Amino acid sequence: MAQSKTDTALEHIVSLCKRRGFIFPNSHIYGGLQGAYDLGPMGVELKRNLLATWWSDVVYKRPRMYGLDSSILTHQKTLHYSGHQDTFSDLMCDCRQCKSRWRYDHLDPKNPRCENCGSDDLTDPRPFNLMFKTNLGAVDDDSSTAYLRPETAQGIFTNFKFITDTQSPKVPFGIAQIGKAFRNEITPRHFIFRVREFEQMEIEFFVKPEESDQWHTYWVEERKQWWITQGLSPENIQCAAQTGDELAHYARATTDILYKFPHGFEELEGIANRTDYDLAVHSKDQDSISPQSKVKKNTDSTARLALQNTETKAWEIPFVIEPSAGVERGMLALLTEAYTEETLENGNQRLVLKLAAHLAPIKVAIIPLAKNKPELITLAEQIQQMLQAAILGPVVLENSGNIGKNYRRHDEIGTPVCVTVDFDSLAETASNTSLVDTVTLRDRDTLEQERVHIDQLSEHIIQRYFQYHYQPAPFIVGK
Repeated sequence: MAQSKTDTALEHIVSLCKRRGFIFPNSHIYGGLQGAYDLGPMGVELKRNLLATWWSDVVYKRPRMYGLDSSILTHQKTLHYSGHQDTFSDLMCDCRQCKSRWRYDHLDPKNPRCENCGSDDLTDPRPFNLMFKTNLGAVDDDSSTAYLRPETAQGIFTNFKFITDTQSPKVPFGIAQIGKAFRNEITPRHFIFRVREFEQMEIEFFVKPEESDQWHTYWVEERKQWWITQGLSPENIQCAAQTGDELAHYARATTDILYKFPHGFEELEGIANRTDYDLAVHSKDQDSISPQSKVKKNTDSTARLALQNTETKAWEIPFVIEPSAGVERGMLALLTEAYTEETLENGNQRLVLKLAAHLAPIKVAIIPLAKNKPELITLAEQIQQMLQAAILGPVVLENSGNIGKNYRRHDEIGTPVCVTVDFDSLAETASNTSLVDTVTLRDRDTLEQERVHIDQLSEHIIQRYFQYHYQPAPFIVGK
């Protein structure tokens, strides 16, 4: 088979996602809502599988990692002291000709022009705050202002004392969170790569200040290897350290894991050394616990966000390493990597989504050879029930009667294996006794077929397709 894996056009992925039920444009019947997308039946399963894998690998397989699910609504003082009210903005400009609006750093820096009409008659760039503002309660004034969180991190920092009081963790330790975040992007683009409502998979990992550089290196490598384990090719991944003005105001160092999306290499996940900035800005008694921090004096906080040294009894603020990934970007990377066009030996074209089996939306498809044969349907239903009890994830029964179309559909949604129930599967009609009580397994990627006895089917499929292995590297510093 001849394969084509290079430079997959974004419109091909968008078409597949809509045609096969992965991702739909939001409010399509009313013309759509820019920067918002809905997940269809296949997209929901892909996302759930990605999130479950991340949570298992990050939380369950590691010591000293604690989960959190903080509120989306965020107190205005949280974002005041974190710096978001003052600094969480992008430069925006308007086209005087067509009145369209653009994020300035997305335009050609040498010759900025409107991407809509091509005019260079643009306004001077000005800052635009990306946060969504709302009001709590019946009174609409400044005192009722709240925000939809622009990141999940601040909920972790403001809950730091609750976590340490209830769990008594020892440094190093981490707090992990999956949740929605909202950014009023000036120009959403590239399908689900840059949207206004998205989900984050985020860790805040607290370490001794003198060990923060080592931990930053550790997490960069860990997160890169994790994405490779999910099926991304190493040649499509780069690591880029931010420098100078690229660094956020709180960061000592940040390394971006870049993936080769259809529009080029861009950030898939960022790993930042946020120092002690966040805990310090949200903490009372800053001068006594972190006199070296140059942070905004907090006159409102009621909590000391620090840990007490058991030997010296002094209060100390740990540094934090933050691996933060966007779920939608992760899904787009996986879809881009898996999207494969093939020319078969007979000259026919095939489109197949070569997702890792543990991420595939549908795990197994059961396909009776004929739809109008009750005995085949009954046996197929029994096999479906048997496999569904043994395999975590959807096992579906296809009963259209057109086996070719069924194969094509499941190739395009990434189903790792199809099980065909034919007349040789039935003991009373089998002419070859060696085929009695067997079914045909068709492999998605190789197209190879094999006969397997029904009573061995569950174990065989699990062993061949669903043995996922990821083992985090051991902690390299700290005690």
